[in-house]
Amino acid sequence: MFYVSLHADPNRHYPYFLGTSDERGAGDGLGFNLNFPLARGVTDDAYLEKLNEACARIKDYAPAWLVVSLGVDTFGGDPIADFALTGRAYPRIGACIAQLNRPTVFIMEGGYAIDQLGDNVAGVLTGFLAATESPASG
Repeated sequence: MFYVSLHADPNRHYPYFLGTSDERGAGDGLGFNLNFPLARGVTDDAYLEKLNEACARIKDYAPAWLVVSLGVDTFGGDPIADFALTGRAYPRIGACIAQLNRPTVFIMEGGYAIDQLGDNVAGVLTGFLAATESPASG
């Protein structure tokens, strides 16, 4: 198994003290953990740059399946997070994940901006589906 996580810097925000970039696994699992702690106020483009880097590493690993723990608490209007993603980022996130061309399951994980929650989740799923239906994804 290869675990990849994009999340807030644990020195200032949840997951607090876990998830630093130097935590790469141990023993036989060394190199199978990849953390991308992100700065406060991360924008759409900065987040997607890291997601593209993560997806490249996942593609190199070539998993049989993907399990995506989908947290949309990255939204700029989320009351408990401190990222600055706009609603326009979420279809792009879904499309990026779709480019891995693997059977994928999404598990809802976080998001507390109730009025925008459904739109942001739908954005990821719509972007994912649109990319899987395009001829370039094949």
